[in-house]
Amino acid sequence: MSKPTATLLIATMAVSACGRLGDSRWNPLSWGSAPVRTLEPEEGYAQVSDTRPAIPQITSARWEPLNEGLLLVVNGFAPVRGYSSVALVTARPMPGDRLSPDADGVLRLRLVGVPPAPGSAAALPARPGLDEITAAMALSSVQLSRIAAVEIASAGNVVTLRR
Repeated sequence: MSKPTATLLIATMAVSACGRLGDSRWNPLSWGSAPVRTLEPEEGYAQVSDTRPAIPQITSARWEPLNEGLLLVVNGFAPVRGYSSVALVTARPMPGDRLSPDADGVLRLRLVGVPPAPGSAAALPARPGLDEITAAMALSSVQLSRIAAVEIASAGNVVTLRR
């Protein structure tokens, strides 16, 4: 074996032995792609679903223009007054405030709220046309670019708005 070959062989063995099982940057075995690091928890993000009951009926839904998108305004009706914490929530749980449509391009929402306690003073009979329940959700132009339609469900009916 020639002297340069022996020197190269010794240097290669010394460098490949650096670190433990590929931890060293000097180890040629670790020069491939680095392992992907993520901040996502190993068990995934918690999927929290909204437990508020659906509003009994949707009476109307419409788009209102905004500077950077559209405002979805939904009106509903319940037989009694006094609903609180009314909101539009996604039909399937999504992490954070992320809104993404299903594979068919439809964003599915639910109109939910907390009804008044039975027998409370707030639980008076509602008057049609006067005691409407209103909820709104702003959608940016970026969010709207992936959405073909929005489907809003209540306890009694479903309303679909196309863009």
